[in-house]
Amino acid sequence: GMMIIPLVVTAGLLLQACSAFVPSASVRKPTFASGGSTSSLSMSYQLDPSETACVFIEFQNEFTTPGGKFHDAVKECMAATGTLPNAQKVVKNARDAGCTIIHCPISFEQGHREISASPYGILAGVKEGSAFTANEWGADFCNEMSPQPSDLIVKGKVGLCGFHSTNLDFLLRQNNIKNVVLAGFLTNCCVESSMRTAYENGYQVYTLKDCCGATSIDGQNAAFEYTFGMFSVPTDSNEFLASLQKKEATVDGYAARW
Repeated sequence: GMMIIPLVVTAGLLLQACSAFVPSASVRKPTFASGGSTSSLSMSYQLDPSETACVFIEFQNEFTTPGGKFHDAVKECMAATGTLPNAQKVVKNARDAGCTIIHCPISFEQGHREISASPYGILAGVKEGSAFTANEWGADFCNEMSPQPSDLIVKGKVGLCGFHSTNLDFLLRQNNIKNVVLAGFLTNCCVESSMRTAYENGYQVYTLKDCCGATSIDGQNAAFEYTFGMFSVPTDSNEFLASLQKKEATVDGYAARW
């Protein structure tokens, strides 16, 4: 009996601690699926653009564009979320504000030999469909999210996590980034995998809920509701852009802000 009580108390405290990280429906209920928007999130924040990177994951034709091999699977969720127009708004305004813009594509050589001969899970579908083949239209960035000369492009992504097989962490460190802002595809796959690793690596992580897309609206909402709040600050495009600190400069000896 004496040994059981501490275990029960410990389990109760652990459950209470974990519950604190799960956003309640009343606080962060995602409404993008019904065409609405989040007006006020539970955590306000302010970011210095010089320490902030926006990482756009797999804004490639296979997902984003009619004719892409996975477009039909994500188009309903994209339409309900406003994924592309919101991401376009973020990339333009964040770039203008001085944030580091990073594009994180996935691609495979002809034959997809990077993937096991007996694949399973999501990579099996990628290989069987010869999706995201390098130097083909499907692996190209969509026109709406074309990288600009000042942007960075991640190299080496052949798996789900944006960090695991890539130079993303190197790019972030070289640019003295503290804040990592994530957007892209798929909400509950590559975005979530990258979010978890960024969190483990000690970055301050933000996820743009209205700039993501998944193969299921229910799956996306489940990620918003039950996992995003454990490994990031779930937010949206408007709140993120409003959080960027204004640059300060001196004009004729006077401090000016814009």
